[in-house]
Amino acid sequence: MRGHGAPRTIAAMHSVLSIAGSDPTGGAGIQADLQVFRSLGVHGSGVITALTIQDSKKVHQVLPIFPSVVLDQLRILLRDMAPNAVKIGMLASDDVARSVVLGLQERKPDVPIVLDPVLFASDGTELLERRAWPVLQGLIAETALVTPNLPEAEALTRRDVSTRRGAEAAASALLEELGAGAALIKGGHREGDPDDLLATKGPTGVELRWLAGERVPGGPVHGTGCALASAIAVGLALGKSLPEAVDVGRKFVLRGLRAAEALGSGARFLVYP
Repeated sequence: MRGHGAPRTIAAMHSVLSIAGSDPTGGAGIQADLQVFRSLGVHGSGVITALTIQDSKKVHQVLPIFPSVVLDQLRILLRDMAPNAVKIGMLASDDVARSVVLGLQERKPDVPIVLDPVLFASDGTELLERRAWPVLQGLIAETALVTPNLPEAEALTRRDVSTRRGAEAAASALLEELGAGAALIKGGHREGDPDDLLATKGPTGVELRWLAGERVPGGPVHGTGCALASAIAVGLALGKSLPEAVDVGRKFVLRGLRAAEALGSGARFLVYP
């Protein structure tokens, strides 16, 4: 039954596809992505790459989905439903990552991809096996934006990111060496102000812009990286420019951080506006 007011037409509906792992807590992974999409007013579809056994304190086990199932999900879905943007999170294994690369060949070429290169959980658990890293690095070349945190940027580019100059070198490498359309290196792991670094392609080369961050007190919060990449993907799906989408995404996550609450005995959870 329709609610009151004018019905939303299919032509006006925007959608974002999440390709990510399942987090049974709902704080990260595909469950969090779908909450972000809903909160920001777009339809969310999803292809699960892995099951996890976890709670608010720790990832206890990662179980990749059969690669052929991931591939078939993507191919069949994309032949029927064309998303306005794609967000990629945890890929878990090299076979799953290769299946995602193959499946995304079905998407329209102008559909932007936002890649959150999930390598490790905050507790140190490996979320992408090492032999899959070259596949992930190849996928970066297909992205409109890649959003690593500092350890991920260091691992992917082999640059020391302990200083701002080092982070700038890593951001440039993500564009010039790995082929990303743009990169947002998140500063939450940095001591002091958690400023982010946005690298984009300009007429004379890579353009770097530091974005002031705010350290919200209260301890760790689960799923901020997932939420940020998903919110940016929504902005791109709605036709915003990349800088605008990044700005919207960062403000969205900051609101969620300020309202974060504890649901278990570990990290707090974002509260979506």
